[in-house]
Amino acid sequence: MQNNSQSRDVFYVSDGTAITCETLGHVVLGQFPFVANEKTFPFIESEEKLARLLKEVEASYLSTGEKPLVFFSIVLPELKAMLLDSPAHCYDVIESLVQKVQNDTQMQPVPKLQRSRSVGKDSDTYFDRIAAIEYTLAHDDGITLKGLEKADIILLGVSRSGKTPTSLYMAMQFGLRVVNYPFIEEDIKRLRLLPEFEIHRHKLFGLTIDPERLTQIRENRLAGSEYASTEQCLAELSCVESLFRREAIPYINTSALSVEEITTRILEKSGLRRRLL
Repeated sequence: MQNNSQSRDVFYVSDGTAITCETLGHVVLGQFPFVANEKTFPFIESEEKLARLLKEVEASYLSTGEKPLVFFSIVLPELKAMLLDSPAHCYDVIESLVQKVQNDTQMQPVPKLQRSRSVGKDSDTYFDRIAAIEYTLAHDDGITLKGLEKADIILLGVSRSGKTPTSLYMAMQFGLRVVNYPFIEEDIKRLRLLPEFEIHRHKLFGLTIDPERLTQIRENRLAGSEYASTEQCLAELSCVESLFRREAIPYINTSALSVEEITTRILEKSGLRRRLL
């Protein structure tokens, strides 16, 4: 069995964005005790592009003596055959699912290059996603509180509790329009909701975090500042969590959660429908 000090080269290869390969690869590799030296190769659509990738695969094998792990999604048979013939352990991330659906439905799949990023008949959902991202960026970190009636959800919390990455993930993955607002010193002193939020109470959702984790994050940003001090973090969190409880605003602790887990819990608790775009 390999130990934690060992590493393996890992390639994510796709004729599309490679996001699916990366996501599934991370889930699988998280079960194994080695360090993954990862590289991603999107849009491998031709023999010329694949040839450059194969050189890296061969170089990895020759330099380490270990076959690299390749998570791939390629629909063109000739490119897939070339990759499978390389000195690597190759894992087709969709083949088993496609085959299972084919068997269950008795329908023949029709492979299409880069299906996941085509607009075509799905142009409405594509532009919905872009609009959601633009809205979310425009309402990041309390930039503006105009247009709250268009928001799907409003995230509240102290600075550095995970609001921005969560907002952007929700917009990009689910096409949700998200406002995020950081409680500043004046808010904490008042310890009440802004009037703008009162009529949108049903959209409010709070994020909190352990004080030790918050101190660590803020220290990385502004080392030695009062903003990053343990006392300041404790005081802010205590006040904001008290506000959440008093105003019956649902909230979760983000300390040990990935952005995917945070989003899933928010959707579950808020009842928002996933828009799979």
